[in-house]
Amino acid sequence: MGSLRLLVPRWCRYASPGGLRAQCAAPGMGPGQAPLLSRPPGQGLLPVWRTCSSSQASSRLPGSDPKDISARSSAGAAEEQKDDDDDVDDEGVEFGTLSDKFSSRKYYHKTTTCFRDLKLREEGEEEPERKPRRGPKNTPYWYFLRCKALIKEDKLAEALELFEVQMLKEERVQPEEGNYTVLIGGCGRVGYVKKAFRLYNDMKKRGLIPTEATYTALFNACAESPWKDSGLQSALKLRQQLQSKNQELNLITYHALLKVCALCSDLRMCLDVLKEIVQKGHVLTAETFSFLLMSCIKDTENGFRFALQVWQQMNKLGIRADSHTYNLMLRAARDCGIGNPAVASRLLLSPPENPPQLKLPPGRKEKVKNQRKKGSESAPVQLDVEAMEKQLFQESSVQPEERIQPQNKDVAGAEAEPAAPDSPRVTHSRAGALMRRAQSEMEQEQPHPIQKLPLCNLPNLLDSRVADTAVVSLGTVATPSHRLALMGDVEGFLNKMKEDNAEPNIKTFTLLAELVEPQSPSESSLLALLDDHKVKVDVTFFNTLMRKRSKLGDLEGAKSMLPALVKRGLSPNLHTFCNLAIACHNQQDGLQLLSDLKRSGITPNKHIYSSLIAAAVRQLDYSYLTEILRDMRNRQVPPNEVIIRQLEFAARYPPKFDRYKHKNPYLEKIDGFRGYYYRWLKVMAGEETPHPWAKYRTAKPGGQDSEAEALQEKGAGC
Repeated sequence: MGSLRLLVPRWCRYASPGGLRAQCAAPGMGPGQAPLLSRPPGQGLLPVWRTCSSSQASSRLPGSDPKDISARSSAGAAEEQKDDDDDVDDEGVEFGTLSDKFSSRKYYHKTTTCFRDLKLREEGEEEPERKPRRGPKNTPYWYFLRCKALIKEDKLAEALELFEVQMLKEERVQPEEGNYTVLIGGCGRVGYVKKAFRLYNDMKKRGLIPTEATYTALFNACAESPWKDSGLQSALKLRQQLQSKNQELNLITYHALLKVCALCSDLRMCLDVLKEIVQKGHVLTAETFSFLLMSCIKDTENGFRFALQVWQQMNKLGIRADSHTYNLMLRAARDCGIGNPAVASRLLLSPPENPPQLKLPPGRKEKVKNQRKKGSESAPVQLDVEAMEKQLFQESSVQPEERIQPQNKDVAGAEAEPAAPDSPRVTHSRAGALMRRAQSEMEQEQPHPIQKLPLCNLPNLLDSRVADTAVVSLGTVATPSHRLALMGDVEGFLNKMKEDNAEPNIKTFTLLAELVEPQSPSESSLLALLDDHKVKVDVTFFNTLMRKRSKLGDLEGAKSMLPALVKRGLSPNLHTFCNLAIACHNQQDGLQLLSDLKRSGITPNKHIYSSLIAAAVRQLDYSYLTEILRDMRNRQVPPNEVIIRQLEFAARYPPKFDRYKHKNPYLEKIDGFRGYYYRWLKVMAGEETPHPWAKYRTAKPGGQDSEAEALQEKGAGC
């Protein structure tokens, strides 16, 4: 409070008390009215301020009387008390009461965290915990290492949150090129295309220059995209942008682009990229041809023949294959056919007229020398891609009569020869349908000419030194075991790997287990070969052998693999029981398998039930299907889209079926199954297929991550 009890105008500050009273007096002033101070002549009157009481006066007016001042002070205090009483009584007046709402503060100091925590506990709210930031801010390189470690641990969502929330928003650290590149690489490994291109665009907005590693990660994201068409469009758009900027790419980036073409397009587009690689003067390696082999595998009709031709071109360039390349050849033999036998015989068995060897373009010799010093298996010559493309796609130039002629010859030969199980013709078909001149002369003298020869003496089309004159043509190559025989069978294939210093791994032997003929000596020798090469066996290898036997309906043979699995110190998993379920063709075996799983404390998953349903549908056993559905309901296993499709097929009546005309023993119980199935659908909740990128999205604070945005991520692009 102020120390002055009376405020007066400046012009009367030094006036005498008598003169002041004379000037302040006004005619007609009542006893209860406040006096008015008069201004100098011509300026009107001024209101008098209310007096402020004080224990001590800090200043006095010059020439004032102490007695008068004390008297005026007591009169002013009485008048102030009276005004306060009037204010209390006058409650209806709203003018001037606005400050009362803001002057009722309980605390006049800053609240501490303890008071805030107590208040939040009383209100029942939870505040997100935030660790205090002590010391200086983290550097961009620290964030780079931290994000890299999280991505290696398959924690991409945490790495993105660390970068976007803590680094950019909380600490406001200026990111560098490496911070974006490592995150784009992590998004590329899981096929998160939209997020990868968002980071790429944000990187360019901040003025950071992308490197070749950034472009490699973007192309890899397009290749791993769950939607191949969208990934291909994004990759082509990015490639067009780089070409408009005259951006030079290294061999690793070109390999990522080849991967996009191999997984999302076809072999022709891969050859177009290969032309650009050769024109830029890059030296081809085994990895380059591995992407070409991946593209060959997509062609299920002629893929194996394409893969053998690409392999021959790689051998002519002097490039040694590695373990990954050999595994791709086994995949081609498992999944693809050889196409037209006449075209395959002419292209694979006849020596090439013009070998694709050209000199290197000028200005690239130093680059080749530097790459050779690094120890990479590189090609010393340049590949003629156009000649290679013409040789690969020669089937379109073959006349239809030429395609029909070899098939007629095979049919005529099959009718002329007896179909004895021990005949040389059957043995040839098992060995890959290779026809030899020497063998045709010995067929009359020796009844079993091929069985006495070891498998490694068969011609191996992977070996460039094979004696082509000994092979007349290729017969019918219909099964994976036949295609494996063209590569020397198991022993010849492993010997070829040994020549190229390529060590077989467990994936190699797993693929060989899928290719060998069931219940053959080669299949039984795989475990011994695993021990010879000191390769550690896993559960997937045994599951592959069990699956082959289950597909043949040999349930006991599949079960016989379990002791060998346990003997190796391994435990069966859900895939093991799923392979056993394939062979459970009757209700007793299927329910026994479910009972054994229940005793073992294992809950069957959707794949096991799908295998049992497929076996029951194949046998048209509707009571078996009903028991499977009842077990699914008891264990509350939600069906997926595949199971619903299987059951819809089973509940559908056959076309042109009239149950009133004749009796069908297989369809007697279909009505009962249909009734139970439709009731079962009402009580069972279907399994929702999660979005491929759902677990990598960062949660937004306001819950703005809508389903519409998730659907738009399918059309991701740059």
